[in-house]
Amino acid sequence: MAAASGGLVASAAQIISLVRSHARGDSTRFEQVALQLASDAAKRGHSKVANELRVLVEEARNQSALIERTRDPIPMVRPRGELAGILTASFPSMRLSSLVLPERLDEALKRIVKEQRQRDKLEAHGLHPRRKLLLSGPPGTGKTSTAAALAGELSLPLFMIELDGIITKFMGESAAKLRLVFESIANNRGVYLFDELDALGAERSTPNDVGEARRISTAFLKFLEEDRSTSLILAATNHAKLLDKALFRRFDAIFSYELPDEVQARKVIENNLTTFDLQELDWDRLMAETKDMSHCDIARGAADAARIAVLDYDGDLDSELLVGALSDRRQGHSI
Repeated sequence: MAAASGGLVASAAQIISLVRSHARGDSTRFEQVALQLASDAAKRGHSKVANELRVLVEEARNQSALIERTRDPIPMVRPRGELAGILTASFPSMRLSSLVLPERLDEALKRIVKEQRQRDKLEAHGLHPRRKLLLSGPPGTGKTSTAAALAGELSLPLFMIELDGIITKFMGESAAKLRLVFESIANNRGVYLFDELDALGAERSTPNDVGEARRISTAFLKFLEEDRSTSLILAATNHAKLLDKALFRRFDAIFSYELPDEVQARKVIENNLTTFDLQELDWDRLMAETKDMSHCDIARGAADAARIAVLDYDGDLDSELLVGALSDRRQGHSI
């Protein structure tokens, strides 16, 4: 975008970010970049261009909302009744291409999507797509984002199971609530994520085990094994060693997540700073700072630095600022 005499120029980074977010179906990022372009235009005195961009963003938002209301992948969008305190529902727009994962894991997840999209072809040969997946790895390495990306790829709702709404101290009540969840899994196709699975599926023979915890674990194993739905059931854990050994046999595939290497860490930073000029950054210093950090903490550190750069330094982002933000995130602080 450029004006012959007015000096209105979108940076290459902004154009690339705009096109990339559109290609990935990342409407949130697309809107952010478009609004940033509008802000830049307004600062340069191009109020007409700025207003037009803002109107277009608003129209895009309204259109997205209309699509969300009219598409009908399942009859129930918002959990009601007893399920309201157990499930939360959303329609993610994320795609697998938005994630920064090792190639082996990225290819394995793409295979899951392919199997789901062509499940009729598999079933015609007496085969079934894999849909019960265990995601294991440190916090912040992309397990929850994977659930959102799979839902986005398959145009399915994502249901997050709130474990604190299931687990109670009353005998039998937790198993009854768990049954409601699996009834929803059977009746309403979607992607269902059991996060922090170790709270439900801990080893049943541990010395400090109590009767109700053992009953919950047994019920979960039973419901998972009996499930014959078309929904995707994902379970995430940060502590695979704590899980009951019988659980592993109930899943069709087990995916291991790890902290990012330098290549992935750099990609996370680049993905979160697409509207900034990164050519002068000291990448060796930055990579040393990201060692042993999770994808999530790196992304949040980059976002912290971006906000400071925009508000305090007129969009000038340097290595010192980014290293400081990453260091604070490493120490569990935000700036």
